[in-house]
Amino acid sequence: MGRGAAVLLLAFVLFLASHSTPASAATKSYLVVSKDPVSVLLALIAGLTSNFKTLYVFKEIKGIGVQIDDVLASLLQNNPRVLAVIPDRLHNVYTTHSWGFLGLETYDGNKENQGWKWHASTFGEGVVIGHVDTGVSPISESFRDDDLSAPFGWLGRCDAGKDTTFRCNNKLIGARYFSAGIQSSNTLVGEADANSPRDYVGHGSHTLSTSAGGFVNGTSAFGHGKGTAKGGSPKARVASYKACYAPGCSSMDILAAILAAVADGVDVLSLSLGADAADYAADLMAIGTFYAVQKGVTVVCAGGNSGPQPGSVSNLAPWMLTVGASTMDRDFPAQVTYGGTTIKGLSLSTSTEPANKQYPMISGDKANPDGQSSGNSAFCVPDSLDPAKVSGKIVVCTRGVNGRVEKGMVVKKAGGIGMVLCNDESAGNGLIADPHLIPAAHCSYSDCKKLIAYLRSNESPVGNITVADAEFHVKPAPVMAFFSSRGPNTITPQILKPDITAPGVSVIAAISEEVSATGLDFDDRRVPYGIMSGTSMACPHVSGVAGLVKAEHTKWTPAMIKSAIMTTASNGDNDNGPIRDETGAAATPFSYGSGQLNPVQALDPGLVYDTTLYDYANFLCSLRPTQSQNLLPISIPFLVSLFLPANSNPFTCSMGVAVRPENLNYPSISAACLSVSNTTSVKRRVKNVVKGYSKYTVSIVQPTAGVKITVKPNTLSFSQIGEEKEFTVELDVDDAPAVAAANYVFGSIEWTDGKHRVRSPVVATTKCA
Repeated sequence: MGRGAAVLLLAFVLFLASHSTPASAATKSYLVVSKDPVSVLLALIAGLTSNFKTLYVFKEIKGIGVQIDDVLASLLQNNPRVLAVIPDRLHNVYTTHSWGFLGLETYDGNKENQGWKWHASTFGEGVVIGHVDTGVSPISESFRDDDLSAPFGWLGRCDAGKDTTFRCNNKLIGARYFSAGIQSSNTLVGEADANSPRDYVGHGSHTLSTSAGGFVNGTSAFGHGKGTAKGGSPKARVASYKACYAPGCSSMDILAAILAAVADGVDVLSLSLGADAADYAADLMAIGTFYAVQKGVTVVCAGGNSGPQPGSVSNLAPWMLTVGASTMDRDFPAQVTYGGTTIKGLSLSTSTEPANKQYPMISGDKANPDGQSSGNSAFCVPDSLDPAKVSGKIVVCTRGVNGRVEKGMVVKKAGGIGMVLCNDESAGNGLIADPHLIPAAHCSYSDCKKLIAYLRSNESPVGNITVADAEFHVKPAPVMAFFSSRGPNTITPQILKPDITAPGVSVIAAISEEVSATGLDFDDRRVPYGIMSGTSMACPHVSGVAGLVKAEHTKWTPAMIKSAIMTTASNGDNDNGPIRDETGAAATPFSYGSGQLNPVQALDPGLVYDTTLYDYANFLCSLRPTQSQNLLPISIPFLVSLFLPANSNPFTCSMGVAVRPENLNYPSISAACLSVSNTTSVKRRVKNVVKGYSKYTVSIVQPTAGVKITVKPNTLSFSQIGEEKEFTVELDVDDAPAVAAANYVFGSIEWTDGKHRVRSPVVATTKCA
């Protein structure tokens, strides 16, 4: 490892140490980071106790993953040679048509067709995309090596562990597993699972094939949505780093996987996993990805599935490209007909047969056994339905408490012949097509209100369920998935998160046949391709595009690739309206960040925001209260200066106006604590990445209330590749009550030269987080 990258990462770890909180007494696994080499740290611990277990050695950051008791953890925290003691915590894991919807694959030989750029590209060839996930299925057709030659310069390996039949090839060039952390937490993981890179969950194969799976004709999910499966970078090589298991992912294992992927030589690293937002001091994933970015690896992360709650987005560090989830223009329709009325839902099940027969219907809350509360039966939780009341009927179940597919199994066990799954008010219109075990339809809250009213007003309600094949060109799309986590950023509100949205609802991709189609124990179906929803599915769409951009622009930094993806995103839908949320209202950047992924435009962005090591160093400096408090045992300025070339000026943390977190050279703009009486100025600079002379003019979409945006200068001219220009975005509060009432206001700025559009959302508030 280069000395510079280690120094900058150590600067970050020192920053974390200054902001860390005491370790939990219940936590037994820790990352311990020292001023000294790992050998000295191990000797220090051995001198204090013989009762410890080393899980991982992280020479890159002078740290170890260790299992110790709380007393020793406290002693180490107070040792002047120890910089940080950070507890392990559990993270969770968070397609045939989606690339067509994104405009990447439609191609008829006409160069005016936007899909031409994908077909004229190398499809990501020469790039390695790594995933930290639940492993990979080596037998999946998505990972055939076909005509791929042996990779050049690859430093990784295929570690099959105890799995004697696991094999890599020239497509799946690396597979490793990391389970010391999860096993030390006394979490039950099967022996075969813990000692193999094979996917026993299905999640890892699905995400990896979405980002870089090869072309596979004739795929479908239970016969629905037939087409050609492929990833965004179908000719990229892939590497799997298994750090997640059915119970979850140890942050210690995640850190080990990230560092291994960087050492192996991946170009893009995709992490469809996360935990509740936490200070960077408690986030080993933030530490690992910071190191990865400094080594030139583009890092893409899922934003979480805790929406639509405000402030629920995770993976908040600015070096991560954080992805929300939205729909595409394909549905899997299912109709529920009752009392002369038909409502539309979604499903991958079969229809009630015969089709023209009317079946008795019952609401779950009326199907409880005598003497039991109707609360559980309303949600169709296990053992809550009375077979005497349910047998031969379609049961209406409310979403929540237990899994969607599990509810159908509960209905089936009680003798029911079908299920209508109804959203509650919080889920609104957000629907998901699942491979249910019985005829079923997932319906919206508004439609279900009518159905429930019918059930309550009729003594003998009847109906049926009809499921059809995939329906295309659905409008409007994209619509934000109700589960997609939302901003604002609860750690650093001056960094807008999520960064972007991509298809994450009803995505078809490879799954592992080691597990059932739904991942549920009672489901004995095994299929090579399945359907999943989540920001986990949105994340690899962006990872695949990052691979395309990297293959096209091999010298670009991770920040440049990230900028190209963000600034070319679209904030409109296919019905000439704005991107909408699950209620039908216009969504905001707290849902979609910069907008919907636009792969074609990302390949040719015109201008990019290149976030440098200096920028990140200043960002870290800006998060310290004051330099005079001497929070760090060794100063960040001293360490950062070691990273810089010998002939450069020493770096020092300045506490001037420019050193504020909102001045990080980021592709989006978010300003908190706006002054009511003074102008708030935000600095940015852009780099030209196209040949020839160009002149960009800015256009501004002003916030709807209370804040005026001014950009100075309003034109930027460039004459050569790599040329950079600075500009200032000024924010003036002209109606303080309106801003206070709105809480946050949203606008945008867009630079254009007539061919390229470089758009940045602007978020502003007078609130001081």
